[in-house]
Amino acid sequence: MNPTPCVRVFADTDHILQCQQHLTKAAPALSSLATVLALAGNKVRLQMLFLLADEQLCVCDLADVLNMTISAVSQHLRKLKDGGVVTARKVGQTVFYTLSAEHLPVLQPLLARLTSTVPEPAQ
Repeated sequence: MNPTPCVRVFADTDHILQCQQHLTKAAPALSSLATVLALAGNKVRLQMLFLLADEQLCVCDLADVLNMTISAVSQHLRKLKDGGVVTARKVGQTVFYTLSAEHLPVLQPLLARLTSTVPEPAQ
């Protein structure tokens, strides 16, 4: 099925200009969201974000929950931290990770929606 071509007689230049200005205004937020979505596009990192939306976890906890090596979890956390999606807080010798305050308003509603669709385990 071929897409229907766009046919118009006159372009609404005012509307096009408004859309361009709207994009320009939103450019920083869109760039930030694109970074977050690119990082969350990996299943393991998405699982980490899902877990970190509710609580702070250390590398060892994440490794145990995800059944992964500490090294593998650390690599994913490094990408999330470098992208500004998670922050680290050191307590003694343990580093705890949580979602960054900057990305929390975008990620929390998306991740919370997942929780509402996850069925409770049978008992």
